[in-house]
Amino acid sequence: MLDTPTATKSAVTQTATKFSHVKPGDTHWRSDGLRDFFLYRDLGVADATNGKVIAQLVKANHAPEKGTGWHRHVADFHIVIMTKGWARFMYEDKETLVSAGDVVHQRPGITHYLFDYSPDMEYLEITSPADFGTVEMPGPCEIPGPTPWK
Repeated sequence: MLDTPTATKSAVTQTATKFSHVKPGDTHWRSDGLRDFFLYRDLGVADATNGKVIAQLVKANHAPEKGTGWHRHVADFHIVIMTKGWARFMYEDKETLVSAGDVVHQRPGITHYLFDYSPDMEYLEITSPADFGTVEMPGPCEIPGPTPWK
């Protein structure tokens, strides 16, 4: 027999979110995301979780010129799963190459800079809350230059 508080908590959880199934043709690549040199494809999770979590695909749209600049996100949770290509980040003063298959957990508040990426770069980004903030930050070090696209 179910304990009443558990049953109530489960019912609340079920009504706080909804089932979602997004197929590749259901949502389209958009250019109006956080960065104008990337394209974004919403995966329906923000709507399904009432803004608790966002899951989106992000891919290169233009060659890197200046990169993202030093910044941090106002988020409780943020992971990047590189699905294609590669990207070079600075996480504080450490250069990090993130290649297809790699997973990065960006701890809350970490200062970082995405400064280089391949033409085929694509990653899955999962962040909570869905409407996370981005704050420009001073950089702790110099940034290497990007690799020119051919």
